[in-house]
Amino acid sequence: MLTDAEKDSLREYYRAIADNLPGFRPRAAQRQMLATVANAFGNTLSKTEDSDDAPERNGESIAVIEGPTGVGKSLAYLLAGGVMAKSRGKKLVVTSATIALQEQLVNRDLPFAIEKSGLPATFALAKGRGRYLCPYRLYQLTADNAQGELIAQDPALALWERKPEQGEIEALRQLADAFYYRKWNGDRDSWPEMINDELWRRVTNDRHGCLKAGCPNRPECPFYLARETLETVDIVVANHDLMLADVVMGGGVILPAPENSFYCIDEAHHLAKKAVNQFAAEHSLAQAMQWLDKVTPLATRVESLIDKPELASNACEAAAACMESLTEWLWLLQTEPSLEASSDNLEPSWLVEDGVLPESMKIPAANMALSARMLYKNLTGMSDGLGQLRKDKQQETLLIDKTSSDVGFMVGKCEQLMALWDLFEKEPEENAPPIAKWVTRRADGKGDYLFSASPVSAAGSLAATLWRRAAGAVLTSATLRSLGSFDLLLSQTGLKWLEQVQTVALDSPFNFSEQGELYVPPLLSTPKDPAGHTREIIDWLPKLVDLNEAVGTLVLFTSRKQMQEVAEGLAANLRERVQMQGELPKAVLLQNHRDALQAGRASVLFGLDSFSEGLDLPGEACVHVIIAKLPFAMPDDPVGRTLSRWIEKRGGNPFVELTVPEASIKLIQAVGRLIRTEQDYGRVTILDTRIVRQNYGKRLLAALPPFRRI
Repeated sequence: MLTDAEKDSLREYYRAIADNLPGFRPRAAQRQMLATVANAFGNTLSKTEDSDDAPERNGESIAVIEGPTGVGKSLAYLLAGGVMAKSRGKKLVVTSATIALQEQLVNRDLPFAIEKSGLPATFALAKGRGRYLCPYRLYQLTADNAQGELIAQDPALALWERKPEQGEIEALRQLADAFYYRKWNGDRDSWPEMINDELWRRVTNDRHGCLKAGCPNRPECPFYLARETLETVDIVVANHDLMLADVVMGGGVILPAPENSFYCIDEAHHLAKKAVNQFAAEHSLAQAMQWLDKVTPLATRVESLIDKPELASNACEAAAACMESLTEWLWLLQTEPSLEASSDNLEPSWLVEDGVLPESMKIPAANMALSARMLYKNLTGMSDGLGQLRKDKQQETLLIDKTSSDVGFMVGKCEQLMALWDLFEKEPEENAPPIAKWVTRRADGKGDYLFSASPVSAAGSLAATLWRRAAGAVLTSATLRSLGSFDLLLSQTGLKWLEQVQTVALDSPFNFSEQGELYVPPLLSTPKDPAGHTREIIDWLPKLVDLNEAVGTLVLFTSRKQMQEVAEGLAANLRERVQMQGELPKAVLLQNHRDALQAGRASVLFGLDSFSEGLDLPGEACVHVIIAKLPFAMPDDPVGRTLSRWIEKRGGNPFVELTVPEASIKLIQAVGRLIRTEQDYGRVTILDTRIVRQNYGKRLLAALPPFRRI
């Protein structure tokens, strides 16, 4: 429950915004969202990291809020979340799926909310370790390269497989000089030019290769300085990937621990798929064999430094066992008839049916998983031994540090190997969703294979690692319901298991029946006849697009091939008005679109899925949205195929349970490009008659805003 002081603070800060912002009108939906966020966080339990006997969280401090465009979601959750976090002694962690929203939050929304409300809050942007320079590595690489030589880690390791070219040396020197003289802060995103990925990989670091407190450059390390900043601010802005990676590592590694965090998860409709990707794993057979072959010489170096010969010996044995098992797998892949090859792909892949390995592969998988775990255990033991040695033998610091960094590189590689084989070996409990497992033969002519595994659902993992630990969480987006229900989101994120989660669908501030209209032309073809459907789109577009008015039209496609064919088939007078995705960078296309309208000419944007979401073209920049076909995504990837087969075997229908609900969300997002403000107007045209002829189409139609039908 909220205290009286918390209620007073919320009223005071919201009133201050109204007083400090001319023309501000309190919106009922925004006030409702503010109250919902505050009440959710007010229900947080007193459980702390040190309190094991506190009651289990059951969703009482979690709210799912669909806030349509125009509600003012970010102001509501920033204000309510900021007040409640300060009052309850928590950090407010705000995450988004896209860089664009992150930048909007940091550069516009947060400064605006703090300035206008007077809320005494500080904030910072959180990034993963890979975005920051490792000064220790950079100084090693540039300490002495007069003859083009590296003072570097073991050149036999994959990370240091060759000497740098002269241009790379010069680039490294520029980075080192700029950082040394404090002209650059070590953040990759703040360097004025693009940094080559391979070059950056040489000068950044991961958590395994980092020397941590023992690093001589620790006081100036950009990553640790940034992390220290996060500890001092009230609000941390991150992305879904970083939040998920942090909870996978146990929480509190980069971001505040879940028990100490109130999460505001914006663009929450992306969370489930982001989580599935986060819990997946893969590794290349050839690359694994290469670095495993280097374990023995590295272990020999470590053995000469630390007095723990058993670690080196065990690591060598485990690496040899891994190589032996991978060799056996290579033979199995070439001879196992139960894995069907797909010949319609340049890189044929073999999908393990239902995620259950054939009997002939179960023992090899178990052996590989066990060997990988043993190797990881002994490599981390060597890393710990070197860390202790560094404290005792200052005179050998340079050699110890170089070896520690090499071992850290190996630990990171081994962690990937272990993650893959833990998934490959695992068989879920009865009635639990399967784990998709597949192997791809690389089309590089070298006989390499890529092993991949992924849970088909991250619901269980999210429930265990995030929802049952978080002090509180709010999930929000303009589109969270599918076919008018929150069921799909709750199921995919694991929130369905928490009985006290609150769901709220806020009213839109727009009068859709007055501001917009919906038209479904009587096409004769459907997308099931691709050629005929494309010809009809080409015929209909000149009738639908008015080239005499300086207004914008957005045409959305689900297929690049169809988009290009339609563009090629248009008459010259219409084609010259088209700005097509892929021809120029997105920012340039949008600027050209605005410039054309400013000059009094009609402009037409052709776009794919990424133009269906997050594209903000208010006013006459977009008065007509034309949707080529319903956005069905067929499950043709290994994860989707495994999930669909599991649903079928349980008596379900993947099209009804997954394809149609997911299409509903995408269609609502696409339609949402039309009305962005209370003054906007226009039309949505859907060139797919299945939406009025099929039963599922009528369900999709019913979930759209109540436009006037014409």
